[in-house]
Order: sequence, then C-alpha cells, then structure tokens
Amino acid sequence: MSEDTAVAVAAERAPVRQPAQVYAVAAVSALGGLLFGYDTGIISGALLYLREDLQLSSREQEIVVGVILVGAMIGALVSGSLAGRHGRRRVVLWVAVVFAAGALGAAVAPDTATLVAARLVLGLAVGGASNMVPVYIAEVAPPAIRGRLMVLFQLMVAIGQLIAYLCGWLLAGSGGWRVMFGLAVVPAAVLLIGMTRLPESPRWLVEQGHTAAARSVLRRLRPAGADIDDEIAGIGEVVKSIPRQDSRALWQPWLRPALVVALGVAAFSQLTGINAIVYYAPTILADAGFGKSVALITGIGIGAMLVVAGITGAIAVDAIGRRRTMLWFIPLSGLAMAVLGGAFLMEGSAAQHWVVIIALFAYILFNGIGMQSVVWLIAPEILPLRVRGPATSLATLTVWGFDLLIAVTALSAINAVGRSGTFFAYAALNVLCVVFVLWKVPETRNRRLEDIERALHAPGSLRRNLSTYR
Repeated sequence: MSEDTAVAVAAERAPVRQPAQVYAVAAVSALGGLLFGYDTGIISGALLYLREDLQLSSREQEIVVGVILVGAMIGALVSGSLAGRHGRRRVVLWVAVVFAAGALGAAVAPDTATLVAARLVLGLAVGGASNMVPVYIAEVAPPAIRGRLMVLFQLMVAIGQLIAYLCGWLLAGSGGWRVMFGLAVVPAAVLLIGMTRLPESPRWLVEQGHTAAARSVLRRLRPAGADIDDEIAGIGEVVKSIPRQDSRALWQPWLRPALVVALGVAAFSQLTGINAIVYYAPTILADAGFGKSVALITGIGIGAMLVVAGITGAIAVDAIGRRRTMLWFIPLSGLAMAVLGGAFLMEGSAAQHWVVIIALFAYILFNGIGMQSVVWLIAPEILPLRVRGPATSLATLTVWGFDLLIAVTALSAINAVGRSGTFFAYAALNVLCVVFVLWKVPETRNRRLEDIERALHAPGSLRRNLSTYR
C-alpha cells in the first residue's frame, strides 16, 4: 500500500467531527425528556404528603397518579397530526408552554379536582414530548451519531426521574409537594427559550417545499464537506415517491412491517415490567421487610440505575446496534426478573433481602439498556416520512396505553397470583420480547432514514432488505 493510499484510508476511517450545533439541538430538545421523567416520577414522593393535605381517598390517589398517563395518551395522539401541519420545532415549543402551565397548576392546586386537571395537562405535555422530541432529533441528526443523540432523550428521562426521587426525599413533609411540582417550571422555561433558537426539521421543510431553508439548516448541522445536495435529493426523492396520505395509509400493506416493529417494541417496553417495578418498588420492599426510609433511598438507587442504563444504552445502540443491544440485554432483564420472583419464595431466608435488592437493581439496569434505550429510538427511525407524525403518535400511544395497563393491574396481579407468580409472568414476557426481536426487528444503525424507507418499499422481508444497505 502506497503512502498516499494509507493516508487516504486513515482519513476515511478517522472519526468525523460533527458541528457543535448538532449536540446543542439534541441537548436542548431532550430537556423535554427531563421534564417527562420528572413529572412522571415526582408523584411517588409527593403522594405521601399531598394525600394527607388534600384528604385523598385511596381511589382519589389512584386517579391523581393515573391521570397523567391518560393525558399522555391524548398528547401523543394529537401531537403527531399537529407536527405534520405546523412542524416539529413548533410543537416542541408548545409542549414547553404546556409543561409550565401544568406544573404551576399542580403547585397551587387548592383541591383535588384542580390537581387532577393540572396533572391531566402535564400528561398532554408528557405525551407530546415523548412523541415529538425523538422525531425532531431523528430528523436533524447525522446518521453516524443519530442513535446516541436520540438515546439522550431516554437518558434525560432517567435523569429527570432521579431528580424527582431526590426532590421527594429532600422536600419530604407537609406542603413540600407544592414545591416539588413547581420546580418543573424551570426546565420548561429553559426548553421554551432554547427551542426558539433552534432550526426546524430539514425533512419537514423539504416536505413543505422549503428546499432552500432545509439546505441552509443542513449546512449548519452537517460536518464540513458533507454532501448536502445528495441528502436533500434523497429526502426529496422519498417525498415525491409517496402521494399525500391520510390516516388510512397507516393500514396499507407496505407500511405494516414498520408498524409491527414500532408498535411491538412500544408494547414490550411496558409488558416486560419496568413500570411495575418503578411505580411499586416501595410496596415490594415493604413486603420484603424493609422500612420506609430504606424504600425512599432505594427509590434514589433505582433512579441512579436508570441513569447508568441510559448512558450505557446511548453508547451501545451506536457501538453494537439497536437489534443487538436488545438481544444481549433483554435476556438478562428476564433472568433478573425471574430471580426477583424466586426471591419471594425464600421466606425466612437471611439472604432474601439482599437477593431482592440485587435482582431489582439488575433488572432496572438490563431492561433500561436493552429496552428503554431503544423504545424512543426505533419508531422515528423505521416509520416513513410521510406518515411519521401520526404513525409515531400511534407508537407513543401504545407505550402509554400499556403503561396505564401495567399501572392499574400490577397490584391486582400480585393480590391474585402472588408476588412470585407476577414476576415470573413478567419474566416470561421478556422471553417473548426476545423472540419478537429475533423475528421482526431489523438493524437500523448507520442507516439513512431514506434508505430505511426504500427497504420498506422493496419486496421481501424488511429485516433482510435493510441488511443489504451499507
């Protein structure tokens, strides 16, 4: 090999320096994930005291906890169609305003009805953020770092949950819940101000016919020397190849493989049991004989494990791929859940407490890496541009729908079949998830969104088609 050839090969293999604005776009927009995590997590600490201050019955407590999930389902459904008409960036701006309004309403709520209404408003913002922020990041990020930037959203969700657990511990006491809710106004304001300085999605701009504006945006978001015209042409080719669609397009045969993957991953992200643990860890620990103070500290530990999982997942999805990350870590998640179920058969054993805690943390870590780091990434990547808004809304709606299902059935399942039986059932669902990934989920790492869409239109298996793109 000549010296000139060696230099050329080395330059080709060297990491490409990405513009700083790409990371700024992802960081600011991912604040929506922090708000998502904080507002869904803060209720666990706040509920201990607001139920006394507002004299809530058990049923009213369930409503206060669950109503944010109902709002999230509505927000996810509505935000997709709004984004198709008004743009991704503008919808994220609106989400920031709704976050602030809901947080203020919850902080000053004089009665239960007002608090429920405020939590419903927060749910609208949570659903909108969980739907639109990943789409926005996917459409502005270069393929080489798209995975890690999108997983930043899930990492920020985990950080938000950790902050919520810490605030619940630090602000424990009567009236402290108002401050807990009100603190969410700060990141909402930062998100609102930051988004005013960020560009619109170049793919949405091309779809709307604003090619010059899209080219200008891509020049700011791509490395020096990148072929902007080729990317614009690729987006334009996809836009022109598919006629304007209505909601009925979601059920057309050519889209079905992508929709099955997106909805299947969304469903399994909850059916594998993550929120049964997150929501009810204090109850699990109480049943294992631990006190309330230990339960609160363990909640902080769960938040910390989610952050570790988010960081590890952000690295894994780009280093080893989305599909392989799931296939490596979901089996470990199922094993940890099975061990947790077995631990509750060890009544009277001195080792039971430690087995419960270790299995609990191991499950959170492995499920966080293998499942939660992929769930907000796969749908925006695999769903076609023309129906990405409503189709991603449907996937997000699936996440929240199954989240609500788990929230309202976990304790009933424990009462019906016991803790061990419930956790063994979740372990079995982890096994089913692995089978689903092996059968249906393709690898999307380092694939341009336009290549993914071409593979979807080509005859044959989506997974095999996509594996041919290099």
